[in-house]
Amino acid sequence: MTSVLAPVRAGGDVDAPTAAYPVLPRRSAALAWSYIAAAGVAITLFAAGPASLQLPLMLTAIIGGLWATTYAVRRIAVPAHRKPWRLLLWSAGMFFAGIVLRVVVPGAGASPPTSMALIPDAFVLPGYLLMGYAFADMLRRRRAADDDPARVDALLVGLAAAFMCWTYLIVPSMAQTDLTPLRIANSFFPVIDVVLVVLAAQLAISGGARQPSLWLLLSASATMFVGDFFFMLRDGALADVPQHAVDVLFMATFLLVGAAGLHPSMRTLTEPQRVVVTDLSKIRTGLIALMVVVPTIITTIVPAGSTLNGVVRSVLCVLLILAVFARVVRSNNSRARAERATRRRATHDALTDLPNRELLAETIAEWGDRAAADEQEISLLFIDLDRFKMVNDHWGHQVGDELLCAVAGRLSAQIRGADLVCRIGGDEFVIASASPSHSALAESLADRVLAEFARPFELSVGNVVISASIGVAKSLGGAQALELIRDADTAMYKAKGSGRNAYALFDTSLRDEVRDRMNLEQALRRALPRGELSVHYQPIVDLATDELDGFEALMRWQHPTLGAVSPVDFIPVAEETGLIVQSGAWLLRESAAQLAAWTAERGPDDRRLHVSVNVSVRQLRDGALVTVVRDVLADTGLAPDQLWLEITESGVMEDIDTALITLNQLRGLGVTLCIDDFGTGYSSLSYLNRLPVGIVKIDRSFVSRVGEDGANEPIVRAVLAMTRAMNLRVVAEGVETEVQRDWLREQGCDLGQGWFYGKAELPANLGSWIHRPAVTGS
Repeated sequence: MTSVLAPVRAGGDVDAPTAAYPVLPRRSAALAWSYIAAAGVAITLFAAGPASLQLPLMLTAIIGGLWATTYAVRRIAVPAHRKPWRLLLWSAGMFFAGIVLRVVVPGAGASPPTSMALIPDAFVLPGYLLMGYAFADMLRRRRAADDDPARVDALLVGLAAAFMCWTYLIVPSMAQTDLTPLRIANSFFPVIDVVLVVLAAQLAISGGARQPSLWLLLSASATMFVGDFFFMLRDGALADVPQHAVDVLFMATFLLVGAAGLHPSMRTLTEPQRVVVTDLSKIRTGLIALMVVVPTIITTIVPAGSTLNGVVRSVLCVLLILAVFARVVRSNNSRARAERATRRRATHDALTDLPNRELLAETIAEWGDRAAADEQEISLLFIDLDRFKMVNDHWGHQVGDELLCAVAGRLSAQIRGADLVCRIGGDEFVIASASPSHSALAESLADRVLAEFARPFELSVGNVVISASIGVAKSLGGAQALELIRDADTAMYKAKGSGRNAYALFDTSLRDEVRDRMNLEQALRRALPRGELSVHYQPIVDLATDELDGFEALMRWQHPTLGAVSPVDFIPVAEETGLIVQSGAWLLRESAAQLAAWTAERGPDDRRLHVSVNVSVRQLRDGALVTVVRDVLADTGLAPDQLWLEITESGVMEDIDTALITLNQLRGLGVTLCIDDFGTGYSSLSYLNRLPVGIVKIDRSFVSRVGEDGANEPIVRAVLAMTRAMNLRVVAEGVETEVQRDWLREQGCDLGQGWFYGKAELPANLGSWIHRPAVTGS
């Protein structure tokens, strides 16, 4: 099992972004590995080579280590992260000064030590402190979480090391008969090494990248610790340790610190790291056990010999046990926090931090258990933002997210403390409340929410106004949460279908409508493969001559059991489900093929006809529409200007910029574009001038009373005047009487269609129109 304990966190002065890091010197990795190889050769020669090479090699190693660390500070380290490496450089300089003083000051390097040893120690001790400070600063910059278990594990390492140093180094040193105060002080030098071990252990076992630079620095810490341990054994006359062995280890320390700084991965030692907590490995578990068990066994089996020794060993053992206990407690608390965080992520929306569908369902279930007993009514307001997609498309998803957060804030401000606001979908919110069954709290809340949406939302792009459609569903208890959400969703669609920016109450008839719609949808999915769809054609006539100009192709559906299904019922379903893309392409192919057949049948001297085909909003947004039209023209041989494509005002205006791209590509193919139902939508001269259309179709609602002094006559005259000025042809829909035909003809309308000329028929019933002789008008 692996889980992220905490996100990356910068601390202190670690504020330089990665993108601003200076470029690494060329071949920096090659330089580092060359240095490491040379250091390995030098250490080997120093350890096993002739004595005459030892002093030159030692000086070379020290100078090489100082040079490498200096180069790392100046050329490789990020300026904001140079501090710990600069501390390591100063520490190395202090150690070098101590070594030199032990050599040049008489008696400074004597063993056992004399008072002259205080001179080099005055440099060596600050060197240890600077190295410890450097390690601590690296940890501060590198650590990403305060409850990293590496802290406790490193403390265990330090306590175990302290126990061993006390038992086998300090106590034997203090037990010598010729003990001097200086030697007593020197006996406690390993305590400093223990602190360094704790810091180095944290670097080793804490999370984050374990790169070569880290391992080299840890190796340097290990060689220093072992070298100091040997030095104390030798200095305290506790073991016969040759000075040469100590020198090898100190030489290796200098070279390894320099190598750690030279390698490009040194930057990771001062960068915040992600702490990844995994199950304890068998090795790490075994080491933790050894650190506790071994000191305990030694304390139990090996006699203390003195009260002080017994007390110190007992205290260290107790501290080890307490550290293990602290690790268990911290691990348990960390897991509990992780579970709470996981639970919150599972039950809350990441963007708005509102409860999500899962928590909503749980809350409704809890309320339902007591709603009936307490005579409470559970109410849900299902809120869907109207045309939210246009916000994302126009300003981008970042602004869309801003709007969602702003909506979440406003909705939260409208509820009582016991109510719940949830985000359960992209732009879908739910307010859940429980109130006395006789109250109208839900309706009142719906009115307040709609009033809130009337106020603009202040976003980074300015003030944005958006409306909402709300569905309200209620239950007296016992209803399943998902059913109540579904009912509120159903009511919301009723509100949206009623014109948006309103709320609707759920009733059981809506559920029947949804069921019928689902049945219709499933039947429609099978209609095209089963051959249930057909194309009917309604004549479009030249009003000046009553001569046939073309047909409008209309899709019809004859179901085996439902009978003739009205387009008013199945076209919206096809549009919502996307089935209109496939069926619309089929309609295009069928219509173009039929017109090509009629054109061949009529002969070259007859008036060339057109076929007008409706294009839905979904087709207009589909990237394949242009390809479909191109292929249809190529396959049927139909002239492009014989194909008219009808688009609605509302369909274009939902996303006019995207629509214009497709419309211009279609116009580039040579087809004629028509605005259908003109006058029922925006009817704006400015947008009409932007569209590459050639035909305007006046909606039947404006034609119905013309010629009878109807109220719409001025509107029709204005449309005809406007389109005539723009060189657009006009088709009047819904021409049903001779009076209407004559009035439109007098006003200069170009074309008409309607029951006066004929209803939409199958091709087999249109022979009289296809072979109708040309007339001069009536």
